[in-house]
Amino acid sequence: QLQLVESGGGLVQPGGSLRLSCAASGFSLDYVAIGWFRQAPGKEREGVSCISNSGTSTNYADSVKGRFTISRDNAKNTVYLQMNSLKPEDTAVYYCAARGLNTCPAGINTGHLFGSWGQGTQVTVSS
Repeated sequence: QLQLVESGGGLVQPGGSLRLSCAASGFSLDYVAIGWFRQAPGKEREGVSCISNSGTSTNYADSVKGRFTISRDNAKNTVYLQMNSLKPEDTAVYYCAARGLNTCPAGINTGHLFGSWGQGTQVTVSS
């Protein structure tokens, strides 16, 4: 019954934008931090962003800082990742995951500290 479902991925040209959604069912996101992660073919999973339960604290990977924005709407039990100025190197499967604490861990590549992973949504940036 505990699920996270990502949506909003697709094919976009370089410089374009996408908004990813992470919707929870079976539990409330009110009291947990949510992270976004991505994995490209043949590459290790990398952290993208994280947001605290209240939305007042966020972090970003250096590679996406200034281009991506994480936000949340706890009333809708949903977290978002707005991705602007997309680059080919952003191509990956994007996952969201919940942490059983209200704050984000220190650092960015912290996927091992998260649980309740979603299935992922494909983002492809290509001409």
